[in-house]
Amino acid sequence: MKDNRILPQATRFLGRRRRVLLKLGSWSLLESLQTFAGGYSVAKSLDQGFLAGRTGLGLLWLALAATAALAGGLATRGVFRGLADLVEPLRDGLVRRVTSKSLADAVTGRANTADSAVVSRLTHQTEIARDSFAGLVLVARSFVFTTVGALAGLASLAPQLLLVVVPPLLIGLLLFTATLIPMAACQRAFLRADEALATQAGALAEGLRDVVACGARAQVADRTYELIENEARTARTLARWAAARTLALAVSGQLPVLLLLAATPWLLRQGLTAGTLVGALTYLMQSLLPALHTLMHALGAAGTRLLVVLDRLTAGTYPDPLAAATTTESAGARPAVDPRAPAVELSAVTFAYRPDAQPVLDKLTLTVASGEHLTVVGPSGIGKSTLTALIAGLLTPDRGHIRVQGRPAVAGGPGDPSELRVLIPQQAYVFTGTLRENLLYLCPDGASPAAVRHSAEAVGLGPLIRRLGGYDSPLDPAALSHGERQLVALARAHVSPAALTLLDEATCHLDPAAEEQAEAAFAERPGTLIVVAHRISSAERADRILVLDGAHAAYGTHHELIERSPLYRDLVGQWHAEHI
Repeated sequence: MKDNRILPQATRFLGRRRRVLLKLGSWSLLESLQTFAGGYSVAKSLDQGFLAGRTGLGLLWLALAATAALAGGLATRGVFRGLADLVEPLRDGLVRRVTSKSLADAVTGRANTADSAVVSRLTHQTEIARDSFAGLVLVARSFVFTTVGALAGLASLAPQLLLVVVPPLLIGLLLFTATLIPMAACQRAFLRADEALATQAGALAEGLRDVVACGARAQVADRTYELIENEARTARTLARWAAARTLALAVSGQLPVLLLLAATPWLLRQGLTAGTLVGALTYLMQSLLPALHTLMHALGAAGTRLLVVLDRLTAGTYPDPLAAATTTESAGARPAVDPRAPAVELSAVTFAYRPDAQPVLDKLTLTVASGEHLTVVGPSGIGKSTLTALIAGLLTPDRGHIRVQGRPAVAGGPGDPSELRVLIPQQAYVFTGTLRENLLYLCPDGASPAAVRHSAEAVGLGPLIRRLGGYDSPLDPAALSHGERQLVALARAHVSPAALTLLDEATCHLDPAAEEQAEAAFAERPGTLIVVAHRISSAERADRILVLDGAHAAYGTHHELIERSPLYRDLVGQWHAEHI
């Protein structure tokens, strides 16, 4: 925790509010008088009143204690009135600081304007700071003035009482102080875990479609589970330090009572009276012990939480504690594949969306060699997108088998093929963040700046990059056209490590020249390309073409299918007519 930054700021904050502090101190003096009068009046009511046979005098001393209690109530009222003048400026200042920094980061492209962690800081964490600061001021002030009153009362009754009470009180406070630093570290870890989980939840809510489309459900579930476990682990650590705090409370609060009882014979030999001993017990049980319990609870929970939250709200960066671990795990999780296997194999695949429905694909058998460029064509609704979803593992065939690079195409199952293929649907997904973050979304191990630039320029993203001002500029999806979104998604797929690219009408919003450039980039990229086409030019650029017509499927080159597929000839005629 960076106390060297927080403490000077706290000193300046309190220094500008000396008048409020003096007001709080003045009201708190009444609490010291109440505490002093409580034990002292009980002792005198016994020694000078009830035990001496003067009941009226005893009742008069107790009435004095009751009057002091009423004065303490007035003090509490005055303290709460002055507390708002100290607490509310703190919250307002924190909100202004976090808001200004977030807006500045958004303008410079260093942060996501929709970052869930920023929302957590503006709402949850600033309220934690406000409530913790208020509670800490109340408790610390009360403990100081209560302790002063109690110790003054003990000294007035008999100085020997201080020899019994003060040593265990100091030892317990020292033990408690020793737990503050590790508790603060645990509290910081807990808040980081909470921010990381909030960020993950926000990203998951925005990118759920992309997660499903890319077959990354298992990876996202593992990542979310890891964040939940990390937050639970830090919470358990905090609970263990809370147990240590209980031990310190027992030493400082309970041990003085036990020592006082054990030392009673010695104190009586020193000339102390029964009323003095009862008054001392009153100070311990009614004043010191409750004040200690409240102080330790507040400092151990609210105090450390306040320092950690202030450190988080005033810090310049907010790292993800699990980022390094996740990158390492991802880097070591690449499953082995068979490089000799075909890129895609379909064996008698049948699929229908309902058991009683006509199959969309019926006993389709297809082999796509590694490095091949295949275009899929057919009438609207014939099953082209269904085929890409089956190959991507998003759908499971009713009968038959699908293998990608020799492995079953079942998303989320053993040997998840999401690391082998990338699917870009017609509706391109772009999330709020920087352009670089969008492009590296499918690169779990990252990619070099040179690779990112090459992929972006290859698919034709250069003009958009220059218009935005660079790769680290903020990206607003609402400000992009459909074609620009598709270019971002295409560059994201191009730079990904996947060996198989599935483009399901992913260029439909591009003009023919831009489409040709994008498909040429993927054709030159190492790996296999399957394109669901919507223009004749896309089919003509492919190595082979798959024509889906429901009952049957035709497979061959452009010239071969012109000769033997009536459906393909019709499609080509329609495309030429639309072009004319």
